[in-house]
Amino acid sequence: MVSDHRTGPPNFGSERDMLRAFLDYHRATLAMKCEGLTDEELRQQSMPPSTLSLLGLVRHMAEVERAWFRRVFEDNDAPMVWSDKIDFQAAYDASASTRAEAFAAWEAEVENSRRIEQQAESLELAGYQPRWGEEVSLRMVMVHMLLEYGRHNGHADFLREGIDGTVGA
Repeated sequence: MVSDHRTGPPNFGSERDMLRAFLDYHRATLAMKCEGLTDEELRQQSMPPSTLSLLGLVRHMAEVERAWFRRVFEDNDAPMVWSDKIDFQAAYDASASTRAEAFAAWEAEVENSRRIEQQAESLELAGYQPRWGEEVSLRMVMVHMLLEYGRHNGHADFLREGIDGTVGA
């Protein structure tokens, strides 16, 4: 088992504190699932024809962080991280990627997302989701991000187990 350095969410707190803590917990879970693996292991794909890998998940979550925080609340035209068009699947192809490259992009987007959330006066902050052509609240974005990380951390569980047998949190 890899070391678990995550800080668990509190049992009590405001809605915003809970959303923030659970989101950071899920971010830390994805990082933990990748801990101690080589670039080659991180690129190991689940099974053909899928290109899903742990490194691909990190790259994908960099795109998701950008799409739901930067593009919604700061710059609707910000380019995607790994593709010239809005193509979330492109991030999954990590065949030529490295831990350093993928984690640098993901960590930068996470920090930007945290800054946007922390500077917002309330969860009612409205942003424009260009893919939907609709306004969304910061609350909705944070809940959506929890769902994204929860789903993909489940994928990460299976991927990690397939690489070296590591299971658990």
